[in-house]
Order: sequence, then C-alpha cells, then structure tokens
Amino acid sequence: MVPFSEARDRLDTITGVGKRAAECVIAEIGVDMSRFPTAAHLASWAGVCPGNNITGGKRRSGTTNKGNRWLGEILNQCAVAASHTRDTYLAAQFWRLSRRMGRRKAAVAVGHSILVICWHLLSDNCDYEDLGGDWFVRRTDTDKRRDHLIRQLHDLGYGVALTKVA
Repeated sequence: MVPFSEARDRLDTITGVGKRAAECVIAEIGVDMSRFPTAAHLASWAGVCPGNNITGGKRRSGTTNKGNRWLGEILNQCAVAASHTRDTYLAAQFWRLSRRMGRRKAAVAVGHSILVICWHLLSDNCDYEDLGGDWFVRRTDTDKRRDHLIRQLHDLGYGVALTKVA
C-alpha cells in the first residue's frame, strides 16, 4: 500500500472508514477515477446505487443491482461504524433513514454516500470535511416551510396573520 498511502490517508478522513477499510476500498476500485466519469457510474458498478421501480404511478421496491459484493460489504460495515459516531453527517443520515426504512436499507444508502464521497476525494484530491450532524435541520428553507404551513392552514379554512416574535 506504500504507493497508495496518500489516497488511503485521504479516505481515512471519512467518518466510519478506517485505514483497513480504506485499503479495501482502494483494492477494489483503485485510485484512478478517470475510468468512472461520474460518482453515479462508480456506484452503479459497485451495485450500491438506489433502485427505481415505478410503474403506473406506483412505487415498488427498488432493489440494488448485483455488483462488487466485497466492496458492498465493506461499505455496509463503514456505514454501521459511521452510525455509531456523534454529530456527524453520515450518522445523522443513517438514523434519519433507519426510522423510515430499517437499518439494513439505511446502511446501504449510507454506504452509497460513502462511495460517492470516496469518488470525490480521489478524483479531486481533497480532504473530507464533515457537514455536521445538524445538516438536515440547517438545510431546510424556513421561508419555504413557512409558506407551506400557511397554505395548509388556508386550505383548512383558517386565516393567518404573521407577526415577528422578538
């Protein structure tokens, strides 16, 4: 791993990915990301991209496709390890998704996010900067949410006058 130590150390900065996991990821995908035009191509090759099965307006189970099973397993382990951290983006994503769809599917989704992060780190030669555990709270647009709630109350037959609270 001596020629790839810089890439290994770069992947080690991702939450939940240790040195051994980074070595396994590099062994499976390599460090040259020019063979994958986008992160979505890498995720599709690895078999961790989300499935999409919609027909007749109904959403059915979209399973992931078969890909590199060793890479998929190491990504799932990294996702579970990331879920046990505090105040990180990947942990917040895992627990947010696991409430809705279960821990196994959430681990696959977070593994997909980890793989996309790996692609960006290896292709752009940059270090990982965590968005923080409160990312999903901060990203909500307060004006949009306010207008949506006012519209809901209006549809229920209530008139709303808003005043700023100090």
